[in-house]
Amino acid sequence: MPRIRSQPDDFIVDEIPEGTFAGEGDHTLLLVEKRLCTTDDVLRELVRVTGLPARDIGYAGRKDRNAVTRQWFSVPLLDLKTARELSLVTGRILAVDRHTQKLRTGQLRGNRFEVVVREVAQSEARRAQEILDQLLEKGLANRFGPQRFGRDGGNIEKGVAILRADHLRIERRTAWLLVSAVQSAVFNEVLARRPFPLDQVILGDVALDHRTGDLFHIKDLDHDQPRAANFEISATGPLFGTKMKRPTGAVATLESAALASIGLPEIEHITPPRGIKLFGQRRPLRIKLDSVDFQWRDGAVYLRFQLPAGSFATTLVEELFPNGYEEGPRYATMRR
Repeated sequence: MPRIRSQPDDFIVDEIPEGTFAGEGDHTLLLVEKRLCTTDDVLRELVRVTGLPARDIGYAGRKDRNAVTRQWFSVPLLDLKTARELSLVTGRILAVDRHTQKLRTGQLRGNRFEVVVREVAQSEARRAQEILDQLLEKGLANRFGPQRFGRDGGNIEKGVAILRADHLRIERRTAWLLVSAVQSAVFNEVLARRPFPLDQVILGDVALDHRTGDLFHIKDLDHDQPRAANFEISATGPLFGTKMKRPTGAVATLESAALASIGLPEIEHITPPRGIKLFGQRRPLRIKLDSVDFQWRDGAVYLRFQLPAGSFATTLVEELFPNGYEEGPRYATMRR
């Protein structure tokens, strides 16, 4: 069976910043390369070596454990020379810079991936290339990967418990991560329940205009379906919250059923404890793959590609190998 993460170098992630850094300011930026540890592991070590509280140290995105990843952290009032000379157990510092603000979650354009899938027969590689050609035309499903949900999906149950609680009993950042796992689970459920191709919109959908970023309701299929076929627009799913633009008709019914399947009421009846602001947003149901470098040699597929922030490389692997694949020893077999 095809296998990923046979070794750390088989899964490499490079963070793409949202924009250029100021080159000056009160926050020192550290580009950290880590291997076989989590973003939180690096954060805890930076807390230890700088003496700063965790809330003062920023990062834009959480990266895989079983991989080689390169991501930026921000540390306030850290001398550049000291930053360059920091010795970390969890990783090594590749570059430093200055910026005027702390890095916040989500402040990145995307990630570049290099993924090696081993133990791939020639027939499987040929089929994967055919699937990839279709994905380049119609788009990749934008579902969240299983790492979002913790071991055995336990983060979902914990997140639902937080949303039902009268007050917050754990640290706010941890609580928000658990709640966001619930939002992700509902989104995945909506995506799984839709009986339509990714390049199709239906009446009542909230669609995204990829050029402008605007959200609007689908009311005229004769006008909007050709735009979806041309990848000008895409249907969206919910990251539920009080200020999220909501669909109508059959799409609204489908999204309500997805909430209920996770054990939640309608959005207006969800009352998170103080400290959790649940505004919500819409997320496109598909991703446009501009280019993917695909090579098969010596029984392995070598992939190079870029995804927007919040999208998962394992989703592409799932699509290319629909009969299943295996991950490293810490992961169970994945099947569609």
